[in-house]
Amino acid sequence: MPGGLAQRKRGSASKLAARPTKKARTEEKSTVPRKATSPPKPKVASKGKGNARETAPLPDLKGKGKAKATTNTSDGPSNTLPTSFKVMVGSYEKLLYGLEGTVSVEEVDFKYNLKPIFIFPAHVSYLKAIAASPGGGKWLATGSADEIVKVWDLRRRKEIGGLMHHEGSITHLQFPSRSHLLSASEDGTLCLFRARDWAVLRSLKGHKGRVNCVGVHPSGKVALSVGKDRTLRMWDLMRGKGSASTKIGKEGELVRWSTDGSLFCVQTQSTIDIYSTDMELLHTITHPSRLHDVKFCKRVGESGEVLLAAAEDKKLSIYDIPGDHDAPPIIIAEMVGHTNRVKAVDALQIALPTTSDSTRISTTLVSTISSDGKIRLYDLASLPPSSSTSPNQEKVQIEPLTEYDTKGSRLTCLTLADGDVALPKSTSGKRKREEQKDEEAESDDDEEWGLEQEEPEDDDEEDEEEGEDENEDEEEYESA
Repeated sequence: MPGGLAQRKRGSASKLAARPTKKARTEEKSTVPRKATSPPKPKVASKGKGNARETAPLPDLKGKGKAKATTNTSDGPSNTLPTSFKVMVGSYEKLLYGLEGTVSVEEVDFKYNLKPIFIFPAHVSYLKAIAASPGGGKWLATGSADEIVKVWDLRRRKEIGGLMHHEGSITHLQFPSRSHLLSASEDGTLCLFRARDWAVLRSLKGHKGRVNCVGVHPSGKVALSVGKDRTLRMWDLMRGKGSASTKIGKEGELVRWSTDGSLFCVQTQSTIDIYSTDMELLHTITHPSRLHDVKFCKRVGESGEVLLAAAEDKKLSIYDIPGDHDAPPIIIAEMVGHTNRVKAVDALQIALPTTSDSTRISTTLVSTISSDGKIRLYDLASLPPSSSTSPNQEKVQIEPLTEYDTKGSRLTCLTLADGDVALPKSTSGKRKREEQKDEEAESDDDEEWGLEQEEPEDDDEEDEEEGEDENEDEEEYESA
């Protein structure tokens, strides 16, 4: 089990952002450093009151970041695919599950394995959000109803500390890059943190009420958010301020970008609205049952995208997204095997071991969590080719490759991360020596995460809610 709440990195010039702890947090002993100084608050552009402004197209992303005073949040992942992976899952019982996934070859077939590497209570309340840094990054962030974002080091399996800048439950977390973390909260704000010292670079304000979800463009330069105020807002992450907003007439629960950034979707209950980047509504999907999560994903071995939809009907439905955007999306396959509603989905591309009989060198793995307490793994390569897609074709039923049973835990959130995490080759000698020094210093103080599991606690209030519900040399943002 991890040690103190806010163990900070030695030698760091800045402190973890913190605010006074409430009485509800007295269950957990903590040593909280003083609050980091934040830059001036950005002014979110608005035109008039009452009616929504005229919807403007998204800006040209190619030109972003050429002006002064910007921090680059778009350092992308390496082109090298991981050969193993990790599945991290949060639960209503406050437990954080970590599974290591591997692929081996048995005769002529690939065999997928999920092995637990840690299970422990990570927060004093149930987990609501989780995210892992991309492209061989080492960070894991978890958000909870206790209003704290906790940061974990996946390389050393250590707790780094707690970010307590929000004054409401954490609703969503995402890493725009290895070096930055974006969080959303019920307090109506989004916060942008710098991973080097976990300082708050910006507190983005604009929503009136809870922020449900934030989606970062694949370039890492802009983000979209939806919330209780029934608006869709765009944020310029390069300058740390709001860019535009429009009323969409309903409370968006999720917003997701396509993998190439040419489309985005907004999910509300059982409907999915798909937009182009100039805010043209291309399609509205009405799913047969209540949706809980959606995600765009590239096809394996060919061009084109699909949309994964996790729903109340115990299935993960897969919609084909036509490249010309004229034909409506249709369900071409279903990932089955769940015995209760599917709560969340994530996907990760990995390299496959070489075999004499297979020409496949990579695939995309899809992981799901369900209210039946099981974590399942699927292969997206089982999809029918796009050339054979037609409205009248029979839906392909895809069975899980493997699964892990948490034995009754009420799973809430999920993320996939590279398993074979390594330092980037471009790491400078000075930075590498500093990181090695930190590792040696912290290894004496921290305990490794264990497989010790506490008994799940019954909580009537949580049951009701379930039903309802590194860049090396960066600059701080300057004032807009």
